[in-house]
Amino acid sequence: MPTNFTVVPVEDEEMGSGTAGATGGSKPVILGKLFQVEEDEGSLQRLSSGDGIQRASSPFNSSEEDREQYYDGKNMALFEEEMDSAPMVSSLLKKLANYTNLTQGVREHEEAEDEDGARKVHVTVPQMGTLIGVYLPCMQNILGVILFLRLTWIVGTAGILGSFAIVSMCCICTLLTAISMSAIATNGVVPAGGAYYLISRSLGPEFGGAVGLCFYLGNTFAGSLYILGTIEILLTYIIPTAMVFKDGDGAMSNNMRIYGTCCLVLMALVVFVGVKYVNKLSLVFLACVLLSIMATYAGAIKTIIEPPEFSVCLLGNRSLRNDNFDICAKAQVVKNNTLRTEIWNIFCDSKSSNATCDEYFLLNNLTEMLAIPGMLSGVIRDNLWGDYGGAGTFVEKKSLPSIPVQDVSTDNYTPYVINDIATYFTLLVGIYFPSVTGMMAGSNRSGDLRDAQRSIPIGTILAILTTSFLYISFVVLFGACIEGVVLRDKFGYSVQVNPVIGILAWPSPWVIVIGSFFSCCGAALQCLTGAPRLLQAIARDVILPFLQIFGHGKANGEPTWALLLTVGICEIGILIASLDAVAPILSMFYLMCYLFVNLACAIQTLLRTPNWRPRFKFYHWTLSFLGMSLCLSLMFICSWYYALVAVVIASCIYKYIEYKGAVKEWGDGIRGLSLNAARYALVRLEEAPPHTKNWRPQLLVMCKLDSDLMVKHPRLLSFTTQLKAGEGLTIVCSVLEGTYMTRGNDVKTAEQNLKLTMAADRTKGFSHVVASSNLRDGFSLLIQSAGLGGMKHNAILMAWPAAWKQARDSSARKNFIETVREATAANQALLVAKNIDQFPGNQERLEGTIDVWWIVHDGGLLMLLPFLLSQHKVWKKCKMRIFTVAQMDDNSIQMKKDLQMFLYHLRLDAEVEVVEMHDSDISAFTYEKTMMMEQRSQMLKQMQLSRTERKREIQSITDISRGSIKRKKLGAFSISCIPEEEAQLIHDRNTASHSTTNDRAAGAAPERVHMTWTKDKLVQERNRQREGVPVKDLFNMKPEWETLNQSNVRRMHTALRLNGVVVEKSQNSQLVLLNMPGPPKNKKGDENYMEFLEVLIEGLNRVLLVRGGGREVITIYS
Repeated sequence: MPTNFTVVPVEDEEMGSGTAGATGGSKPVILGKLFQVEEDEGSLQRLSSGDGIQRASSPFNSSEEDREQYYDGKNMALFEEEMDSAPMVSSLLKKLANYTNLTQGVREHEEAEDEDGARKVHVTVPQMGTLIGVYLPCMQNILGVILFLRLTWIVGTAGILGSFAIVSMCCICTLLTAISMSAIATNGVVPAGGAYYLISRSLGPEFGGAVGLCFYLGNTFAGSLYILGTIEILLTYIIPTAMVFKDGDGAMSNNMRIYGTCCLVLMALVVFVGVKYVNKLSLVFLACVLLSIMATYAGAIKTIIEPPEFSVCLLGNRSLRNDNFDICAKAQVVKNNTLRTEIWNIFCDSKSSNATCDEYFLLNNLTEMLAIPGMLSGVIRDNLWGDYGGAGTFVEKKSLPSIPVQDVSTDNYTPYVINDIATYFTLLVGIYFPSVTGMMAGSNRSGDLRDAQRSIPIGTILAILTTSFLYISFVVLFGACIEGVVLRDKFGYSVQVNPVIGILAWPSPWVIVIGSFFSCCGAALQCLTGAPRLLQAIARDVILPFLQIFGHGKANGEPTWALLLTVGICEIGILIASLDAVAPILSMFYLMCYLFVNLACAIQTLLRTPNWRPRFKFYHWTLSFLGMSLCLSLMFICSWYYALVAVVIASCIYKYIEYKGAVKEWGDGIRGLSLNAARYALVRLEEAPPHTKNWRPQLLVMCKLDSDLMVKHPRLLSFTTQLKAGEGLTIVCSVLEGTYMTRGNDVKTAEQNLKLTMAADRTKGFSHVVASSNLRDGFSLLIQSAGLGGMKHNAILMAWPAAWKQARDSSARKNFIETVREATAANQALLVAKNIDQFPGNQERLEGTIDVWWIVHDGGLLMLLPFLLSQHKVWKKCKMRIFTVAQMDDNSIQMKKDLQMFLYHLRLDAEVEVVEMHDSDISAFTYEKTMMMEQRSQMLKQMQLSRTERKREIQSITDISRGSIKRKKLGAFSISCIPEEEAQLIHDRNTASHSTTNDRAAGAAPERVHMTWTKDKLVQERNRQREGVPVKDLFNMKPEWETLNQSNVRRMHTALRLNGVVVEKSQNSQLVLLNMPGPPKNKKGDENYMEFLEVLIEGLNRVLLVRGGGREVITIYS
């Protein structure tokens, strides 16, 4: 928002006698009184909401107090007219000093309403330091359910070395990501959104929206993970009797679903009622985690002195569940009596010695050993290597003897400890990774920190190093203290249904049970608190329209709708009912988020953008790329199909934002990367001209605007789209007469109208409008300067000036001819479309032919253009025909064969036809046409006709050209014409001559071929024209014809002959492409040049005149 200031006006002649002067200039005057109030309000509105840039957290937001800020006008009078856009430094510094940024929304009732009903943020001074604000929250988020429920199982399954590799990979990944995040977070203030804000402002709205939603889903599934952990602890270790479903294969899963849903609803109500209760309990939850860790270390130290009394019972080498027996023996002697134990009753059908027992039970002995031998027992050697197993296999100690049995049908019904899922290294990586997430907690609280740019890097990196040390030390301690079969017992069934880490803890397993229970509850509440606010931050950025509803909430800012969606998604994770299945899903989303944090830091570092000035200096782009590569590798290591699903989800969101057209501009790194890539490509393109094989028309489209600054011929842009299909360079331009100072607003409006028309016609390119003193200079400027470096246009597309005869002056004709000359001088190809308004739109589908009249060779552009058009759906069903002209001494049959072979090598499918044009006498009609043209040109030079008189003259010449030769006088100037009877005679003979020529051409019936004149042929023709005597009509010819310019006569003769042949062959074709003759070198003949072109293309519907750029654009080589 702009800042409003008040000023003390300087005394001048106008204000000297006013109130200000009377009071000595001491009374301040608001800027709106010095300038136009309406203009000031308009500028304020444009500055506040014109560009879509995120300003919600800006320290420059104005308040009511700003309206009372005054400055010394006598000292600053030189800048008083700019104070609305350039505030005084003192005012700016005052705002920066009072600026604060509230946290992500974890405080309740942050916003209150003032008397006017508008929200007003109460500024508070942040007080939290590194320890309370960053270090401990990160510790609380990192240490969680995996540590207490799965780490011992991972160590037992993967071994110490495998577990060390898993922990090291994950911790290094998060450490590298923390370094990248610290660099980004210290490059400015991080408002609401945390990681989403970091990524979106660094990589743009497309990446930000995609990864932000993935991060939101990760937080949501993290809530499911912690709730499932809470219910697992509750039903397995605290209240096993509370199970609703007792028996059956899916009993535990169904219990998890029921209790998990109830727990989710309860926690959602707590979050909805008040976040402050969650914040108050966060320290309690953190204390439980720290107490549990201390108890574990104390128990590990105690094993050196006295190992715990927990023991494990094995039958053969198989571990047994000891929840139903206390004595690990088949029989016991009590008072000299041998009694069967509970184990006997489990495996046998009676207590008698003749009872039928399980075969494996009879063949193998029972062995009882300490579950925790202690650190000095040497058990670490047995636990170095992993022991993976399939689903349903027994947890066994390989070193003990075991006699296998043939029939194992009853083994599934005996109390063995069994692997519930198949285990392998990559699965364990996916299950473990969520235990190292949570490092974003510090950046999410940046607004509450006393010095965020110092606290975030130190606190986050210290928390990761601390937790990494804890995890690695736990891996070593677990492997050195606990028996391998106990470690592989996921739920602790072999140690009287206690968590395995609990039997190591001192003084009691209940320390771990209670601590882990409250830790999981607290972590779940934190996820249900943070995830809705993250979604709210994404929704308020308005980059995903369908999420706008989730940007609203209660009056105090609580995201009610976002909370409901979060609960719904969280319920999906709970219905999975397996902590081991939810953990890899969670890992995918977090890894994708960390990947893009590393990518953002790497891009910003490599681009060296001026705004990239992070306070944290211990980063490097190689570390970011290493972290990004490690994240990507871990994604596919954890679960390749989950990774693909996550990538597809992110890609769909990215394409959706791109399709909808994100209007946000955040100065992201992707834009900077695009600029760098464009600069590099432009420099490379300028090193050498493009090869013929890479040549394609790079169009400069010259549009004419009407009085409303709208495109006069929108079909010109449609034709551009059909010709280009989005490939190559397209610059749509126009010129406004005047200066930029007077027509600056019109230029902007015209450029916006060009963009709208281009969007409507799906023309991909750039628009450019310039203001010039005259159109001629403007178009000349565009031809010379449009484009950049090697990315410049090589062809010009424009519409035929159809009204050049009816124009008030000759500017239209002169502008067109000069454009043709400049295009030729600049070696630019020129495309002129006649009857452009009759060209098809992008929704039409044409069928028919595209006829190419190849008269002279100009580089092959005539043959390339119809091929490019045929690639578009509008022209796809049109066939290509190529016509060429053969003269008297040409071999038409050989020309056809040569042309067919040439097209074959060019890989073009087209029908060819050779049109024979024999030398013929110049008809009287040609002479009279030429005479009328020259007389009209001479007349227009000598007289300044009014618009009405010029129309009358043009109509008169048109009538005469049709054969009605009459006398006509205009003022003092007269035109002597042929008497009516002689005119009729000449007209009849001329008609007969034309019909005879047409009959000969039709009778020849040449085959469809197309060729061009050879160089020798052109030389011979020029010599013949120089040496030969002008041919005169044999009929009654008037003396005036002898004075005609014979060059004009020959040109008119050629135009009429070619027009007659083209109209005969191609009148019904969908498009005619024709060589465009160049303008005369002598500018005295410019008036006649337009007449020649008019005669050449008369009677044709759609015509594209093509003039090559002086280079080959098509080749037969690969």
